[in-house]
Amino acid sequence: MTTPPLESVFNLNEFEVIASKTIPEQVYAYYACSADDEVSYRQNHHSFHKIYFRPKILVDVTDIDLTTEMFGRKFKLPFYVSATALCGLGNPDGAERSIAEACANEEFCVPQMISTFSSNPLEDIVAAKSNDAQEQWFQLYVNGDRTITKELIQKAERLGVNALFVTVDAAQPGNRERDLRFKFSNSDKKKGPNVMKQGQTANGTSGALSKLIDTALTWKDIENFKTYTNLPIVLKGVQRVDDAIKAAEIGCRGIVLSNHGGRQLDFSLPPVEVLAEVMPELRSRGLDKNFDVFIDGGIRRGTDVLKALCLGASGVGIASPFLYANSLYGKEGVEKAFDLLVKELILSMRLLGVTDISQLNPDLLDLRGLYDRSLPSNYPFHRHDTTYEANAKY
Repeated sequence: MTTPPLESVFNLNEFEVIASKTIPEQVYAYYACSADDEVSYRQNHHSFHKIYFRPKILVDVTDIDLTTEMFGRKFKLPFYVSATALCGLGNPDGAERSIAEACANEEFCVPQMISTFSSNPLEDIVAAKSNDAQEQWFQLYVNGDRTITKELIQKAERLGVNALFVTVDAAQPGNRERDLRFKFSNSDKKKGPNVMKQGQTANGTSGALSKLIDTALTWKDIENFKTYTNLPIVLKGVQRVDDAIKAAEIGCRGIVLSNHGGRQLDFSLPPVEVLAEVMPELRSRGLDKNFDVFIDGGIRRGTDVLKALCLGASGVGIASPFLYANSLYGKEGVEKAFDLLVKELILSMRLLGVTDISQLNPDLLDLRGLYDRSLPSNYPFHRHDTTYEANAKY
């Protein structure tokens, strides 16, 4: 299939539909893989469908302000590009640099979270930043050699990265069977980190990356990391209320409620469910001040973003749609994805009867169906909602 023109894409879901038909099969398998039966992957997005709005009427919604505060700083938009490994598999020429260039667009100025397992060297991604107002955050996979980890943290700070996101939900990769069906070798000459000796192979790309992840990471390490750097430290992959509370109590600057896009432990809770439980507890303990709660996983629409913000999220991370947009269309594709999401946010805020992100609150939501455990009618045979397949003319 030939990649269709960019103007034919109308929503974020369609980037994956196109990618599934056009990018190399092994690359799509790695990008799309989730754990076991992929139930958590499906529920991440499906859980947003269980939350309904209670719109206000007769509000002047002419002017909409999407300005958001994260880390005590102002941002134009309430979302960021979440980290994904090996962007170079889909976009060998631009990889993470193309995403950095798109994020620097003054119209959007979106924060970019940079993966430890980026295809481009960290220095090159930082150098691709062309807007002083743009932020870049570093997502850390902790190495078993803590000296290497310390050097990496301090290198990121030295290069001007603005925050450190420590991944805490990946003691080892989940059972990603889509990916495991393919052999990964460093002799493939693809844009990836040198994680294996020359000529060595592994089952799946995830299997190769797992060689650099430590299974012994504990809370004590997080305390030690605070002595390495002045960067705000955020724990990425929190999935329980008590862990969220502990992160706040030991002085972390925030958390990301995430189950790694359903790629780790299948049947882990959808992050938006955890968000609904976490925020009331943090507020009741006075721990919500100077403590940002982010969420990622399954966010595909402007309405998804608004639901998370209503529940108290400081901002939301989106990964796969931007990854696919970059793989298919490079910088212009990522900018198109930003534009689509911004337009959806503005439209949905007008129809919800709010004009400012600060006006979003739980009163605008109906959460009665949130904990319904039913699965989409197309489970488990189709990854995509068939609506997008039917409506997209490719």
